[in-house]
Amino acid sequence: MDTTIATSAQTAACTHCHTINRVGGGEPAQAHCGKCGQALFEGHPVELDEASFARHLQADTPLVVDFWAPWCGPCRMMAPIYERATGELEPAFRLAKVNTDEQGDLAARFAIRSIPTLAIFKNGREVARHSGVMEPARFLSWVRAHA
Repeated sequence: MDTTIATSAQTAACTHCHTINRVGGGEPAQAHCGKCGQALFEGHPVELDEASFARHLQADTPLVVDFWAPWCGPCRMMAPIYERATGELEPAFRLAKVNTDEQGDLAARFAIRSIPTLAIFKNGREVARHSGVMEPARFLSWVRAHA
């Protein structure tokens, strides 16, 4: 499946300053932030806090979030799978991580009961959720199924 942005103009939040940017057709993977000049897509998940999470929800790019904690064994198992998947799924998806120990309010807001919990958001709304570790191919298929 093609993972490029399908529309001629879509928005994506910067992973550095979290400014919403319009990303045109052409090469969205090469796009840079109009405010800070940093690359919009770097092939690594972005760590989000409550404020930056809200900004990324406002963008058109679907947001895939890994709710995790550093002490969690299954979270550590999922981390390299998630990291590799980011390079394959950007720029069609923004992959992000939320440390539930540091962002307890976000975890509570989304009723995170177990970790890792993976959630997909489109147009500011949650459209899919999975708790637990997934094999790489299954994870990629799950994300793409909710495009």
